[in-house]
Amino acid sequence: MMRLILRADVTGVGNKGDVVDVATGYGRNFLLPRGLAFVASAGAEAQAEGMRRSRDIKDAAARSAAEDVAKTLVSSPVKITARVGADDKLFGSVTAADIAEAVNAQTGLEIDRRQLQLSDPIRTIGTHLVPLKLHANVEFPVTVEVVGG
Repeated sequence: MMRLILRADVTGVGNKGDVVDVATGYGRNFLLPRGLAFVASAGAEAQAEGMRRSRDIKDAAARSAAEDVAKTLVSSPVKITARVGADDKLFGSVTAADIAEAVNAQTGLEIDRRQLQLSDPIRTIGTHLVPLKLHANVEFPVTVEVVGG
């Protein structure tokens, strides 16, 4: 086993600043050459504590910003106009990219389409709730009104 301090978040291993024990081969052949970690020593562990504090402060700021965006988006629905055919079915569909673009145009808030948890594209007019995950602890539904035009 090898004791390392992570310089970046590594899926399945830990987050930036964490002191982890990994297999020697994994550490030597993957984490160290890619600059994802460095060998833990007494001085380095003090540095890791600083990295964890910095990460916690950034995380709190990101969560606060995400909650502010949530308050804005929950209170007002996003309206999207689409061409409609028979039986109120859309020509094409409304995708996560369309919703993100509409949010930006109507509220001025920048969201990434990948943050929208849209399982299937919207194919009918009406009101739809689309989950939006802005932060690990901030997830809320966005009301999307699709109207024929």
